[in-house]
Amino acid sequence: MAEILALVEARLRAALGEPDARAAVTFLGTDRFEVLRFTEGDLVRYATLGMSAQPMTDPTAVVADPVRGPRAELVLTVRGGLAPTDKLLRPLAVLAASPQVEGLIVAPGASLDVGEPLWDGAPFTSVLVAEPGGLVEDLVLDDPMDPVSFFPLLPMTANEAAWKRVHGAAALQERWLARGTDLRDPLRTAVALD
Repeated sequence: MAEILALVEARLRAALGEPDARAAVTFLGTDRFEVLRFTEGDLVRYATLGMSAQPMTDPTAVVADPVRGPRAELVLTVRGGLAPTDKLLRPLAVLAASPQVEGLIVAPGASLDVGEPLWDGAPFTSVLVAEPGGLVEDLVLDDPMDPVSFFPLLPMTANEAAWKRVHGAAALQERWLARGTDLRDPLRTAVALD
């Protein structure tokens, strides 16, 4: 586990630079989760560290495989200085713990909800899991372990999350793109869903 997390942190540093802050959260019955903050110009990126220590397993499986199964970390990017986004640390750690706590398998197109604003005053309580590989490349591990994927998270308003449940993740992403939505703006309002 420690070896995997050292490799994951090295991959994050290679892609995003040196973290300028980090926080650790431990939930009862789980491993320790960290959230690293990387600042580049006006962008602030928050990345989890700890979710990939164990593979995600199907909650219906009789026995969890301790080696095989998808592994992931989460990355959320916002424009800095506009909102108190450092309050994201705990919600991100909660999302990173969800595979261990709730038996979820996080995959592109999934919605993850923390049930409260991502930060004080945020219009977002949930995120859309986007396709990995753009910002941080997958980390290949020794066989038979699956690679670690780094999933970008896109904050969603309650209306966007409800619309996504009906129309799907691809339709919501197309709507954002067609309307020129700045998904990194922590003050943005919901995209028009008419």
